[in-house]
Amino acid sequence: MWRILPLLLLTGAAPTGWRVPDTAYLLVIDTNRGRIVIEMEPRVAPKAVERVSLLAKRGTYDGLLFHRVIDKFLAQTGNPNNKDGGGTELPDIKPEFWVPDPLTTKVTWVRTTNDGFDGMIGSLPVAKGIDPFMPTWVAHCAGMVAMGRQRDPNTANSEIYITRGSARGLDHDYTVFGRVLVGQAAVDALAVGEPPANPDRMIRTRTAVDLLAADRPRLEVMDVTSREYAKFAAAKRRSHGPRLSVCDMLPPARSSR
Repeated sequence: MWRILPLLLLTGAAPTGWRVPDTAYLLVIDTNRGRIVIEMEPRVAPKAVERVSLLAKRGTYDGLLFHRVIDKFLAQTGNPNNKDGGGTELPDIKPEFWVPDPLTTKVTWVRTTNDGFDGMIGSLPVAKGIDPFMPTWVAHCAGMVAMGRQRDPNTANSEIYITRGSARGLDHDYTVFGRVLVGQAAVDALAVGEPPANPDRMIRTRTAVDLLAADRPRLEVMDVTSREYAKFAAAKRRSHGPRLSVCDMLPPARSSR
C-alpha cells in the first residue's frame, strides 16, 4: 500500500493550479536587507503560529537584531535581549516536532525513498519513515522557519530562526512552523557572525492581515494537490534522478499583482 500511495494522491485535481495564501498566516518581516514573506502552517505547529502571530501583532519583534547568523546554515532573531537565551514574559511553549495527526492533516506524498516517504503539507516539505506508525515531521530545507530554544526542548518562547541552506540534521528536534515564500535572498545577505560585528535587524514584523491592503504582499503558491504540481514534481524527478531530495520539490511561489 505505502509504495503506491504517493502516485494515488498526486492524481487528484485541484480547481486551479495555484492558491492564494491566507493573509492571517503570512508573516511579513521588513528588514534592512529587504522584505521576507513567510507562510506559516497552523496544521503543523498551531502553538508556534499562535505565539509568533501574537508577538508580531504587539510589535515585540520590531527592531530586534539577527544576533546569530551562520553561513549556509541559519539566521536567528527574536530574543528581546538580542542574544541567545531569554525570551518574553509569556510562558514557554511545548515542542511541536511532529505533524499532530497526519491521518487527518492532508499530506500530498510525492515520492518514496529507501527509508521512507517525502511529501508536502501546503508549502512545507515533510517526511516519514517506512514504518506506517512512525510520526511525520517537517524537513529542514533552505527557507524553513522554526522556533529557537535552549537545550531543554520545552523552552521555545519568542526566538525564531530561518535556514540558509539544507539543515536536515535539525529534523524532528525543533518546531518548524513556516517557510520563506519571498525574500530568501535577504536572508542569505544577512551579516554573518555569533554575533555579527554589524548585525542586521527586523525593522517591522506583522502578519499580512494587520497591514494596510496596499502594503500586503500579493502572492500565489502552486497547489500541491493540483495536476500542475504533479507535473512539476515529475519534472524534478526526471531532472534530478537519484540526487533528488524533498527540498528540490518545494512548490514555487509567484506574485499575483
